[in-house]
Amino acid sequence: MRNFFTAKNLWQQDITFKERTKAGMKTAGMIGITAWLYYRRVWAAIFLILPGIWLYREFLEEESKKKEQEFQKQFREMIQTLSSALNTGYSVENAFYETQKELKIQYPEEARISRELLLITRKLRMHIPVEQVLEEFAERVPSEDVKSFVTVFVTAKKSGGDMIGIIRNTTSQIGDKIEVKREIDTLLAAKKYEFQIMSMVPYGIIAYMSLSFSDFMEELYGNVTGIGVMTLCLGIYVGAYYLGVRLLRIDV
Repeated sequence: MRNFFTAKNLWQQDITFKERTKAGMKTAGMIGITAWLYYRRVWAAIFLILPGIWLYREFLEEESKKKEQEFQKQFREMIQTLSSALNTGYSVENAFYETQKELKIQYPEEARISRELLLITRKLRMHIPVEQVLEEFAERVPSEDVKSFVTVFVTAKKSGGDMIGIIRNTTSQIGDKIEVKREIDTLLAAKKYEFQIMSMVPYGIIAYMSLSFSDFMEELYGNVTGIGVMTLCLGIYVGAYYLGVRLLRIDV
């Protein structure tokens, strides 16, 4: 139960009501269009609720990916600012205070990094050891970059290592990872666009045939054979769409 609320769903917690409403409207629109084009019956939408729930979750998953990508960039900014503060002579605790002040100007209060830094600085003011605060931060946020940074940072602090050098190296590694992800996204952008276009082609074909060959298409509605054929076509389409979504989803 703990992992359900703290793993990838952490990013879903950052999805705004407006974004959820937009996803819901897109889902309802797709269900309505599908029910009408495939069955010519509005009540057929009832039988599309389960696929609609899956589609809604896919929309939320896409938003979650965006939130996660945004956080990676925010986290990179955080450790860069933290490194600068340490380099000017601040203690670790004061460096976090300065970082929170700097990023508060750059990011809104509802941004994940703003909320995390606010929580970190509050705990530090309560004189909770920085090692414990950062380890709790790594437990809350499902990011390998955060976990790696905290592990190395805490180890260096306990052993008296070169924290500035460690932060600099970590920043470089995270930057490289973000750059690789950006390159992959660029390569996949054209394929994703093609996939979106191809996903709408079956709807366009059915709509065109309904307008141009209405008598022929009427034979597919209102009888068991026609409903069976359209359901089979819809099932194949949903399966192909699901496969396409999975193929285009690459984690770095």
